[in-house]
Amino acid sequence: MKKLFLFVVALGLLQLGFAQIKDPVAWTFEAKKKTADSYEVTITANVPKPWHMYSQNMPAGGPVPTKVVFNSNPLAKKMGNTKETGKLEKINDKIFGMEVLFYSGKVVYTQMVKVKPGIKTNIAGYVNYMVCDDEQCLPPTKKQFDIKLL
Repeated sequence: MKKLFLFVVALGLLQLGFAQIKDPVAWTFEAKKKTADSYEVTITANVPKPWHMYSQNMPAGGPVPTKVVFNSNPLAKKMGNTKETGKLEKINDKIFGMEVLFYSGKVVYTQMVKVKPGIKTNIAGYVNYMVCDDEQCLPPTKKQFDIKLL
């Protein structure tokens, strides 16, 4: 009876291990000073094959678009919109019934930020994104960041 109980517990723990959701995307976050009062914030995603991550510029009704959100900071102000660069792919997706835009491999998001001269602060926020391969999509994921502006 004791062996049966241990077997059932071990089987349950094994099941939990397989149930964990994987996140295949590797992220890096950095800021480079451009002038006395401006920084270029760079957020880089490395999306390994066979995964792909959707563009910020997706029409409604399809997969979750990537969204970069910066928390409010009275010492730092966004200048313009967040730009994305990488090898953009466009396909007619049968699952979503529409044309979708996505990246595989490396995609870089850049945002110019203006700060008060002589002030050191951080810029924080998150990236909300979804990745899929040819067989499955993982639930949307939020990746937090906090970058020093020195």
